[in-house]
Order: sequence, then C-alpha cells, then structure tokens
Amino acid sequence: MDGPIILPDFSDLHILVVGDVMIDRYISGKVSRISPEAPVPVVEYHSTDNRAGGAANVALNLKALEARVSLLSISGNDENHTILSSILERNYQLNTHLIQLQDRKTTIKTRIMAGNQHLLRIDSEDTHDITEDEECRVFDKFKKIIASEKVDGVILQDYNKGLLTESLIKNIIQTCNHQSIPTYVDPKKKNFFAYQNCTLFKPNKKEVIEATGEQDLNTIDAIIRNRLHHQISMITLGSHGIYFHDGHTGQVFPTTPRVISDVCGAGDSVISIACLCHLKDIDLNLIAVISNIAGGQVCEYPGVVPIQLSNLRDELDNQVV
Repeated sequence: MDGPIILPDFSDLHILVVGDVMIDRYISGKVSRISPEAPVPVVEYHSTDNRAGGAANVALNLKALEARVSLLSISGNDENHTILSSILERNYQLNTHLIQLQDRKTTIKTRIMAGNQHLLRIDSEDTHDITEDEECRVFDKFKKIIASEKVDGVILQDYNKGLLTESLIKNIIQTCNHQSIPTYVDPKKKNFFAYQNCTLFKPNKKEVIEATGEQDLNTIDAIIRNRLHHQISMITLGSHGIYFHDGHTGQVFPTTPRVISDVCGAGDSVISIACLCHLKDIDLNLIAVISNIAGGQVCEYPGVVPIQLSNLRDELDNQVV
C-alpha cells in the first residue's frame, strides 16, 4: 500500500462491551492561595462535570467510531446509578444494560482540577467480587443479548471492580467461541490469566511485567501465550508505542511524539479501534499504526474523552504507508 490510511465504515458492526462502569467526576476551580489551616491549595469551585467512565468510555469510543454498541455492566441501587444512566441515555443513546445490585455502590472517581492540573482523586467504590447469584443474572443477560440480535464482537473491559469474576470470564469466552464471536480483552492484575482462548489480549507494559516478572517483550508473549492460548497479543507501551504478536512474530510499532495532557482513557480508545479494525480484516501492521494515533490523540485532551472520528481521519490522511 502506498497512500493515506482510509478507515472503513464501521456502522455495520455491533459490539457488546462487558465490564466495570463508573462515573468520572471532574470538580473544577481556580487556585490562588494556600490554606491557612494546612499547606494545601484552596480550590475556588467553578463547576462539576460528570462523565461516563470505565467500560462505558469504551462503549462511547465505539459509538464515536459509528459502530452499534451494547453495554452490559452492574451498578449500585443508589442515586449515582440514576446519574450514570442519565448520562448514557441522554447524551449517547447507548443500548445499555445496567444491572442494579443491592448493597453495592456505583463506582465514582472524583478528580479535583485546577485548570488542567490534577490536584487530587477521591474514589468511592466496592471492589469485591459479585456473588454467584449476581453472576448468574449478568450471564443470563449476556446470553439474552447475543441471542436477540447479531453481535460481531465482544470486548471484556476489566477494571478489577468485581464484575468480571474468573468463572464469568470463562463462561463468556466459551460461549463466544462456540458461536464464533471474537473476544477482545483489556485485563487488569486480578484474573490476568483467566482470559483463556480469547481473540486479542491487550494489557499494558506495567501489567505484563508484573504478571510475568520478565522485561523482554517476546519472552513475555511466550509466557502469556502458553497460559492463555489466545490469537493476538497487543501490549501498549505508553510513549514507546505498541507491541503486536500475531502468533508467529512480534514487533514494536513506535508512536509519534505528542504534547500530552492526560493519559487517562487512552487504553479504552486503543481497544475500541483495534477491535473494529480487526473485525474489518485490516492488516495488523495497519491496526498498530491506527491504534497508536487514536490513543495518542485522546491524550492531548484533559480528562477521559472518546476518540473524535474526524480528527482521527484527518491525521490518517497524512500517514503514508
């Protein structure tokens, strides 16, 4: 290929995202003095912005790329469930399935901001595993979704907040493999090696080093592949790009330098675009280039934001491969 990269139309794809959702709350203000009570800044409050985060941000990235999206998750039986549901329904019109659980909080990550400077984060959450009965409710809903309409791919987005238990992961992937539905995984530390026989496994460098105790990427891939028997490894390397291994060879695809404002949410954008491109049979080398650009672009904005399709297309137009 000799020319710009042109993204295909993703609107005929339907992706089901299963994972931990949360509210990303930004409390913004101005700092002009230090408190006389303690050596801390005083934030003069300006505004509060509630955004859909976690697996919901993955769903928003897919939606921004014009795919059809269903979202399956859990939330608490509380006021914040109403806030999160309202954000998703009012702003994004996602096909959302939030199962409310008693005695559980809806996860909120509150960030105190002064301009673009991140001063403090406060987490309110429950991270214990869901019960066996709650797991059955989630899996039953999963089976109903994939039985009711065609699902082209499933993304498992794990933030270790208790939804994706080892047995639920196993049941979802086995069901998908039985029905020839590709599975795309963004794991976390807990249950890292539970995603056996998935299609694409996308941890970051810190996670794979902690999981394997190794530094060399090819060695890491061999260890993970021996445990998971998956098809494609995709390890994000931050400012150093992305490592891909297709089962035969591994390669690092460097990214281009950018002015970084906030790295939060970059992994959500990468798993989203990689999933859609893989389902469109795009070459893995091109997927790496596209994913690097998509992940880099969202880092140029403060806070967690989804991909802007027009910006992605504009930058891809200037890429010659």
